[in-house]
Amino acid sequence: MLRSIAFALVAFATTAWAQAPEVTLTRLECGNGPNDPRRFSDTFAYTETTMPFAFSCYVIHHGSDVMVWDTGYLPGSVPNATNKPMVDLLKQIHVNPDQVKFVGISHFHADHTGQLAPFKNATLLIGKGDWDGVNATPPMGGANVKGFAEWLGEKRKVEPQSADKDVFGDGSVMMLRTPGHTPGHSSLLVRLKDKGPVILTGDAVHFRQNYDSEGVPGFNFDRAQTIASIERIKQLEKNLKATVIIQHDPNDIGKLPAFPNAAK
Repeated sequence: MLRSIAFALVAFATTAWAQAPEVTLTRLECGNGPNDPRRFSDTFAYTETTMPFAFSCYVIHHGSDVMVWDTGYLPGSVPNATNKPMVDLLKQIHVNPDQVKFVGISHFHADHTGQLAPFKNATLLIGKGDWDGVNATPPMGGANVKGFAEWLGEKRKVEPQSADKDVFGDGSVMMLRTPGHTPGHSSLLVRLKDKGPVILTGDAVHFRQNYDSEGVPGFNFDRAQTIASIERIKQLEKNLKATVIIQHDPNDIGKLPAFPNAAK
């Protein structure tokens, strides 16, 4: 009996994903500039003092629904905030901020939460540990409270996540719990019909060397959780034959079509 139920559930999930609306994934440039790799290893793995860093945001179309994943820097806020306003980029792909249904945030740092304000009708999806950190008194170190001002002051819609989230209910877009960098850090799995599954890592890792060697920045919230999350992403990559995109690694930009084109 239990086996029959299990088979039925798997069949239902497979059928639901197969019947999902068309899903596309578009990368936006949300900052650019160098960083010091020595900051990203608590075992002193790097001696060079600078390396290029990318700052990426993404738009997911799920049929007529729109989701934004990470919102990058607030333009002009720091030297690496060389990006154009996200609203201007969205116009180029015919997206109005008012029509965005979900804004998913990998974590609460400023280079991922700088442009939340325009999405007044969206539901904010954020790991519960990070949302608690934003609301703590005083806020947790590194939490970009200013970026969440409208959600805090205007009581906008928010769904803090303590587990994985099936965003559209059909398995095509999954917010994955990958804590360690911050207490509520999340990554995103997007299943595309042609390209196949894509995993956006957030800051579970910052560049390929750390992914391959399970490197951990000294400023991460929890070292053991970081390593466990990297291992989870590696198992997902293997089991799903997924494309892993490390959001800060410039070498991974080319894994998706150049803006304004979308992966399908």
